[in-house]
Amino acid sequence: MKGLYAGLDVSTQGCKLVVIDVASGGVVFVDAVQYDTDLPQYGTKNGVRQNQPEGVSESDPNMWIEAVETVISRLRASDVPIAQIRCISVSGQQHGLVSLDASGRLTRPYGKLWNDFSTLEECRVLTEKAGGDEAMIREVGNTQRTGYTAPKIFHMVRHEPDVYAKTATLFLVHNYINFYLTGGVRVMEPGDGSGMALWHPGTRKWSDKVIRMIAPDLASKLPEIRPSDETIGTVAPDLVKRFGFSPDCRIDAGSGDNMYGAVGTGNVEPGIVTISLGTSGTAYTMMEKPYIDPKGEIAAFCDSTGRWLPLLCVSNLANGYNEILKIHGIGHDQFEQIVRKTEPGNAGRILIPWYVGERTPDVPQASPVYFGFGLDDFTQDKLCRAVVEGHILNLYDGFRRMPVKAREIRVTGGLSKSEIWCQTIADVFEAEAVPVEGEGAALGAALHAAWVWQKENGEPTPLSDIVAPFVIFDESRRKNPIPENVRVYKKQKVLFSALSARIRGAGGEDPFALRAKMG
Repeated sequence: MKGLYAGLDVSTQGCKLVVIDVASGGVVFVDAVQYDTDLPQYGTKNGVRQNQPEGVSESDPNMWIEAVETVISRLRASDVPIAQIRCISVSGQQHGLVSLDASGRLTRPYGKLWNDFSTLEECRVLTEKAGGDEAMIREVGNTQRTGYTAPKIFHMVRHEPDVYAKTATLFLVHNYINFYLTGGVRVMEPGDGSGMALWHPGTRKWSDKVIRMIAPDLASKLPEIRPSDETIGTVAPDLVKRFGFSPDCRIDAGSGDNMYGAVGTGNVEPGIVTISLGTSGTAYTMMEKPYIDPKGEIAAFCDSTGRWLPLLCVSNLANGYNEILKIHGIGHDQFEQIVRKTEPGNAGRILIPWYVGERTPDVPQASPVYFGFGLDDFTQDKLCRAVVEGHILNLYDGFRRMPVKAREIRVTGGLSKSEIWCQTIADVFEAEAVPVEGEGAALGAALHAAWVWQKENGEPTPLSDIVAPFVIFDESRRKNPIPENVRVYKKQKVLFSALSARIRGAGGEDPFALRAKMG
């Protein structure tokens, strides 16, 4: 079993390790840690520390390191020869913030996560200083959102100046794991770096203006941006000694979980769209040229291959689904049966599913809206239909700004196993939809590690060729758009968009007149 490659995914709720054998085209090891249950000493719920003020979402970075060591220890105890791993790549939850001093110690015991909404004021201040959203987009390719890293840094500068003063390096999550694996390498890469709202993915340059707005010395605390298709060092000697890695094992630059989710679903050529149905919902596609959304609703990101990955992210997705199952005491199969008995379009009843602050559209203080429901309409069947349609319509309403016509949608995440969700995606997006089986971002990381190692060692292979044997489709759930449903959803999409715009004070058509046309 020669030539193994490993991928780590350090996500919000857990950590996964995947090891692949490219020669045989197979996954040889998979293991995962769930923070809540496997590391209860950190007291998390869904990977987040509890009893914090509203809007605050943080975790202890030591928990991530302990999770990584746990899965590596299990790998060492397995039959897989750990010494034959040639390269490791790390996928990490995007936009989080980890701060270190010059010695590599944490200067703040907790890192803010992507779903921390406590930096709303910082976003407003930075945007005003820049001269508005359009000016900010010119500087960093994106607007300032609470999910991004720049306002998290500014929050530290404003509210924890002593912590900021002691900080020598500001990392994203996967950079911190790379720092641990290499024994001290401090670098970033374009994929995750472009989600900081400090580094422009189009020009591939830091914004001196925004950096200086946050703090005059911030540039000195930001690591160098290195190419994403290179390695950054070897495994640290103490990890070689403790776990049995080869001292020649390389660590590649790594990237964000969305960048590696693309690789893990074979989204490495134009026309393929990946939709991830998890705690949040994302839709993204690979592009040969950068796309900068003039409104900043589509995130302008680089991918992990030297190209670009425009991405839509909605904060609300599985939360509404999970809550309705809990409230009504039903399971996944029951939900499917209930929704099958209802009609697409829900007779004009619409749920705007903003249960928590929404990222796209940018409504940090949002709340859900039920439109078109009579007093006797809050029944299990109508609510279940409203949940699945509301979340997918919300995702589509942002996606329609993306300059791409999907020829195939590859669906991942827990809800990809649902035929109702897959069929509704196909109908709403008007494209073939197929669930992708496998190990998601962790698999993408392992595939990327193989691609980078082979390129650096005289065996360059197209990434698409490396990926192809590992991308497995659930053909039993492949869905084509149903013409009758498409006709209904064309009207419903207009209604949803108009209602969303009216609620946000952005104008739009009269949603009451549009609802009357739904029948």
